[in-house]
Amino acid sequence: MRKLLPALILSLPLAALAGGDPFPGVEGLMTADEFDAAGLDKLSEAERKALNEWLIRYTAWEAPAQQRSAEVRELENETGISANIKAPFNGWSGSTRFYLDNGQIWEQRLQGRFQYKGDETAVAIRKNFLGYWVMEHLASGRSVGVRRID
Repeated sequence: MRKLLPALILSLPLAALAGGDPFPGVEGLMTADEFDAAGLDKLSEAERKALNEWLIRYTAWEAPAQQRSAEVRELENETGISANIKAPFNGWSGSTRFYLDNGQIWEQRLQGRFQYKGDETAVAIRKNFLGYWVMEHLASGRSVGVRRID
């Protein structure tokens, strides 16, 4: 549960907090199996309500500071990262920096060029079998070695 909570918190859509879509509650953020495995099915309605209120407060005020914590970085190392590159995104050219919508900054570590003209900015960043980070542009399927700089 301790490792699951930061990932859950970081995955909350900020639009829900800003008055967009209503907050789905912890029940809507997890699958039924995850909900049961975390033991949340044992909580009373009042306890679940208190947890949901805490998640909203925590996400709005404290989670941004936690994005740099060692525990969050360890979880990212285990699971990888899904995010969008902030516009404009035109591909990469050898020493490109990628500014992600989650606040992270990554830099191209391997030479290579890729030109992209489109609106799709979704990427997945995962460790390869040698332990190096690789960023894949999901719309094109193209990938490049990267390193995190912030």
